[in-house]
Amino acid sequence: MARRRRAQKRVILPDPKYKNRVVAKFVNGMMYAGKKSVAETIFYDAMGLIEQKLKANPLEVFEKAMENVAPLLEVKSRRVGGATYQVPMEVRRDRRIALAIRWLVRYSRERAEKTMAQRLAGEIMAAFKKEGSSIKKREETHKMAEANKAFAHFRW
Repeated sequence: MARRRRAQKRVILPDPKYKNRVVAKFVNGMMYAGKKSVAETIFYDAMGLIEQKLKANPLEVFEKAMENVAPLLEVKSRRVGGATYQVPMEVRRDRRIALAIRWLVRYSRERAEKTMAQRLAGEIMAAFKKEGSSIKKREETHKMAEANKAFAHFRW
């Protein structure tokens, strides 16, 4: 436990184009070495590609993809009398968003397309259609929680 007070939550300002806080968080999550303008360019290029390919509002596609990737349950390790159990727990809303961002960015970087904007657009569209690596990761997480349902009574 922390000995001092809890850390203050930082207020994240909405992004300039869509006026959306989740988009701003996503751009921050994509950023390397403090290069925010590069991350923003990549994100907005990806949104442009999504709009071209799906002929839909890219922000709605992005939000639906985030919703599809965000996990509802996860397992946390809990030591009880010398044994460590994987206890399934519900995921808080802010952590759900953080995990969805992390997984989308991670699996976008692992894709085979040429530019990062194309990779990101591909992963977001795959997540929108409930397929792709980030959705697989979510299903894997849910499966782990389901398999360890017997230890749910160790929840704290």
